[in-house]
Amino acid sequence: MTAELLFDVVRRLEKCIVSRSSPAIVALQGARTLVLSDYDHSRDISSAAAFERRAALKAREIAAIRWVLAVPQVWVFTPPDAVSVRAVSNHPLREGEQEAITWMSFDRGAGVDYGRVAYARRPNGDPVFEEPEMFQIGIRPTPASPGYTLLQAFLTELGEGTEPTPKGVGS
Repeated sequence: MTAELLFDVVRRLEKCIVSRSSPAIVALQGARTLVLSDYDHSRDISSAAAFERRAALKAREIAAIRWVLAVPQVWVFTPPDAVSVRAVSNHPLREGEQEAITWMSFDRGAGVDYGRVAYARRPNGDPVFEEPEMFQIGIRPTPASPGYTLLQAFLTELGEGTEPTPKGVGS
C-alpha cells in the first residue's frame, strides 16, 4: 500500500532531519523493497536528476509497482498565491518561509500523488512535524520538481508515455 510506504519514507527522513542531515530518500517497492538516499539531491537540478535517473533504473530492476520520493525543502510563500522552493540550509528562515518535506508517490494502480509534511522548529532547533498532507488540487510539476525526472524516466522505459495525469486533474 502506498500510504504505508509514504509513512515509512517520511519517518526515515524525519529521523535524518532530527539528526541535522537532509538527504533525499526514495523507497521502491516491487519484487523487493529498496530504500535509496542521496545528499547531493538538493545541491542543484542536475544532481537531483542524476539521483532520480539512478532510482528509476533500480525501480525497473525490481519491477517496482510503487515508490515514494521525499525531499526536505524550504517553501517560500509570496503574495498573491505563489509558492517556490529552495534547498534547506543552516540559515534562519525569512518571512514567508516554512520548512517541509516535499513528497511524490507513484502507484501503478492508483497513479501519482503529491504532498508535503510541514515542520517548525522549537527554540532549541528541534523540529516538530505535522502529519503528511496530500494536495487536493491539480499539480503540474516542472523538471525542477522532486520526482519529476524519476517519474519521466520510469514511465518512458515502461513505454507508458511521459505525461501522467495527477489525481484531481481531468476528473
